[in-house]
Amino acid sequence: MTFPFNFFIAAFAGALATSLVALPIWRKWCLRTNLVDDPGHRKIHTSPIPLAGGFAVLTGILLPLGVGAILLKLGIVNISAGSAILHGLDRRALELTVLALGAVAITLLGWLDDKHELSALPKFIGQILIAIAVAAACKRITLFVPSAVFSYAVTVLWLLTVINAFNFMDNMNGLCAGLGAIGAFQFALIAAAKGEYLVAITGFLMCGALVGFLPWNFPNARAFLGDAGSHLAGYLLAVMAILPHFYTKLAPHPLAVLAPLLVLAIPLVDLAQVSLFRTLNRKPFWIGDTNHLSHRLVRAGLSRTQAVLLLWLIAAVMGAFANWL
Repeated sequence: MTFPFNFFIAAFAGALATSLVALPIWRKWCLRTNLVDDPGHRKIHTSPIPLAGGFAVLTGILLPLGVGAILLKLGIVNISAGSAILHGLDRRALELTVLALGAVAITLLGWLDDKHELSALPKFIGQILIAIAVAAACKRITLFVPSAVFSYAVTVLWLLTVINAFNFMDNMNGLCAGLGAIGAFQFALIAAAKGEYLVAITGFLMCGALVGFLPWNFPNARAFLGDAGSHLAGYLLAVMAILPHFYTKLAPHPLAVLAPLLVLAIPLVDLAQVSLFRTLNRKPFWIGDTNHLSHRLVRAGLSRTQAVLLLWLIAAVMGAFANWL
């Protein structure tokens, strides 16, 4: 079976184009419904910015995925790997349905937070319910411990951690979207190398959708991801870290299970250090401040654009190392 480079390229390009075209449509909708981020404390923009990114990225992922699946089913698109991908679609139909519904649900949860500024508890409860549904329907983390309860708990904890890490990381133009695109690309490469083409396609779709959003957000923002977009990015990356087989009999390298931690090192380290800093200062860890890695780099003398680019570079290097494992 020939490696489906063309299919991966089509997934990336289709998601990029869809997200790029969908963004102005969602942007107008946000302006009409007043779904905007107003200027205020800790913010550098001086006029309201539409929170359209999450809906554009979701559209950029789901629309090409649905069209591609239909074309494969009808036999209109015929590639050498098509039978394997179709087999994967049929075998993982329930799992994929839950993951897609989870993506929609987490985006809507973020939208509610963008619109109504939910308090921490209802937002956290919503995240937990979505994480439990994903853990129940999909593959779970085991860490080589033969316990179903442990597996459920660790999987839910992982999903909550990565979702909130990306929510915290959405603090400078382009930072969250860029790190999400880099992470999705790295997970796509890992899955493709292992022959897990369906997971790889998901990664390339997410990467393309986020790249399509970036021109609207970096370096100067005409749209933000919002909590809808940062929640979606974190959710999808958390799921993509679970789906591939990092440790198998064919690739029995124990350190390979560290690959997701390397791919997501920047947001995870940022989450850990800001949470620790806030706790030591007796502040709620979910209340925002200017002690993120990006803010520290700016205080060290970098411009905001330079700080974002440096964090992108570090994430790309760490992801490349993860692919080497």
